[in-house]
Amino acid sequence: MKTVLLTGGLGFIGSHIAVNLIESDYKVIIADDLSNSKIETLDKIEKITGKSPIFYQVDVCERKLLEKTFSENRIDSVVHLAGYKSVAESTQEPIKYYRNNLISTLTVLEEMQKYKIAQFVFSSSATVYGSENPVPYKEDMKIGNCTNPYGHTKLISEEIARDVAKANPYISVMMLRYFNPVGAHSSGLIGEEPQGEPSNLMPYICKVASGEYEYLSVFGNDYPTKDGTGVRDYIHVEDLAEGHVKALEYLKNNPGSHIFNLGTGQGYSVLEILEAFEKANNVKISYRIEPRRPGDLSEFYADPSKANEVLDWRAERTVEDMCRDSWNYVLTNSKTDKF
Repeated sequence: MKTVLLTGGLGFIGSHIAVNLIESDYKVIIADDLSNSKIETLDKIEKITGKSPIFYQVDVCERKLLEKTFSENRIDSVVHLAGYKSVAESTQEPIKYYRNNLISTLTVLEEMQKYKIAQFVFSSSATVYGSENPVPYKEDMKIGNCTNPYGHTKLISEEIARDVAKANPYISVMMLRYFNPVGAHSSGLIGEEPQGEPSNLMPYICKVASGEYEYLSVFGNDYPTKDGTGVRDYIHVEDLAEGHVKALEYLKNNPGSHIFNLGTGQGYSVLEILEAFEKANNVKISYRIEPRRPGDLSEFYADPSKANEVLDWRAERTVEDMCRDSWNYVLTNSKTDKF
């Protein structure tokens, strides 16, 4: 049985990857400092899979602390997700993002070198494509000119990983460029639960649906899109998780550096997502049109054909599935009888 270290493995995306890895017969070790996750998620992963991952509560940036995770286990691969992820916050606190996201990547790769671990899968982002490329985004497009510090940290981390692989031919790396992960596990046990005010669309819609917020702010209705609102490529988190298993399988027989988009190839506007959520869940969502936010692009979505053909991976779940599973997670985990 192959052993995978999953950094940030109790977070929204990480917990779904953990489930998928376990169900694919991997032994999973999770390293997470619980700064944006909950320890209860560990029990939920076990409830879904029947197996509990090995867990280390550790700040991945702290090499001396992370060392214990590597020294006590025979690790075959690393899937690295640990890092801060709010685009908006990164513009307000760039030093925080550069320090955490880059040092965590460097620390993990240092330990991989020390213990001769061969496979590295990196949680990257479509933000590395910047603001100059036409849609859909393809892996061979020019990257850079990112619109925010978060995107820059992903771009620099990709470059670091590629350079490490060049210097250490036994290390193979894969950058998976995520588009917009949403949804929740079909069991309703794990899902997205941001701390504070959400910076992403779907959890904000859920908070409006639950009555926590009065309305959704829609930033801009004058973009050159089908209805004037911003268009994004939303991918179900379970589809995204399955892509990581495909990535590890591919790296076994394909050394070097690789890049793949994980997206659906379909763009949906903010108003289309609102309509789909209302239809899937029979819930009315109030919204107000607000001015555009600085740095927001009118649209971006993936060309996922490379992952479809090379990894034999494709996003199967619909936007209705995303909306239904997101709301089901809220209902399943509500602490009140309001619903």
